[in-house]
Amino acid sequence: MLMITLDGSFCEGGGQIVRTALAVSCITGKPFEVRDIRKGRCEPGLKNQHLYCVKALQAMCDAKVEGDRLGSTYLKFEPGKWKPKPIEVDLQTAGSITLFMQAMLPPFMFGKRSNTIMVIGGTDVQWSMPVDYFKHVLIPQLSKWADIEMTVQKRGYHPKGQGRVEFKIRPRYALTSKGKAPCIDLVEQGNIVHIRGVSHASKDLEKAMVADRQAKAAKFILDKLGAPIEILSEYSDTESVGSGIAVWAIFGKGDSIDMANPIRIGADCLGERGKKAEDIGIEAAERLKNEIGYLAPVDEYLADNLVPFVALFGGRYKVSKVTNHLLTNIYVVEKFFGQGSVKVDRYSRIVESDGADLGGMEGSSSQLRLTSVGEEKPD
Repeated sequence: MLMITLDGSFCEGGGQIVRTALAVSCITGKPFEVRDIRKGRCEPGLKNQHLYCVKALQAMCDAKVEGDRLGSTYLKFEPGKWKPKPIEVDLQTAGSITLFMQAMLPPFMFGKRSNTIMVIGGTDVQWSMPVDYFKHVLIPQLSKWADIEMTVQKRGYHPKGQGRVEFKIRPRYALTSKGKAPCIDLVEQGNIVHIRGVSHASKDLEKAMVADRQAKAAKFILDKLGAPIEILSEYSDTESVGSGIAVWAIFGKGDSIDMANPIRIGADCLGERGKKAEDIGIEAAERLKNEIGYLAPVDEYLADNLVPFVALFGGRYKVSKVTNHLLTNIYVVEKFFGQGSVKVDRYSRIVESDGADLGGMEGSSSQLRLTSVGEEKPD
């Protein structure tokens, strides 16, 4: 099979190129190589969190791999037959659990049976989606293709991490049979039905009421949107001191919420030493207000995460911003599905695709169908 070659320094040139390529490679069965990985970073090449993605997916499909070492600016990945099984991965430090799952979740969503993934690492860390955003904004979008149950058993802050999150994944569609899976249709924002959130902190910050103060400050700002608000405050036993807040707005037509194409816009902010809890809450709330102000149903963080799925199943969605992360993910999936397979109009901010021709994947036909996981026989 023809080897796909990726430029690891393209656009924002981060680890997202590797994570997306790994996920799509496992789904399509297409091999890839990526050069100049993270070339523009202070420490170029693969880091521990990227290697955990490579190793975990290699074990799931018996892949042939080259360049899987710390600091390597080259990676070659040739997937074999997809044979997922329950796994537990310890990222050792505060490596982002949600970034790890960006690579793991898509291929597990289209396997032949239910599986469980336990990940130990950072739940709320810089430069990644916090677990509450992942659970309450991203996963509802993916539920049209798989049932995903996410349980945060323990939070993990920088630097020690040691948070624990369990994912139970039950595929609803398989890439091996005829039929039609739902596409993405997210163009109009609609009306705010309600606003939800989680404000969290480590136990040693409970006396100072950090989580409560974050929540109260955010609610004060968001009250001006005129929608019912509920922001939960929670304190956890953690290995490191930390706090944060995630808030999200749920939209519908009138009071009706479309569960097939849910509209949820989210934002968050992490606590910092020396920064007031009230400022953390205000910052998260202002970010959410700004996202809502673009009148798009997909925020800038959700936008790039939906790219592999719109490439697979087709549809269109309007984003708040056309970011480098979005353009980078489009670049990667186009390498697998063909130039122009995903289009973005910078003026309208609409991302769209006709969907992929899935013919030949694992000997499959070119379409999808609803499959009963319980009827599948073991490999």
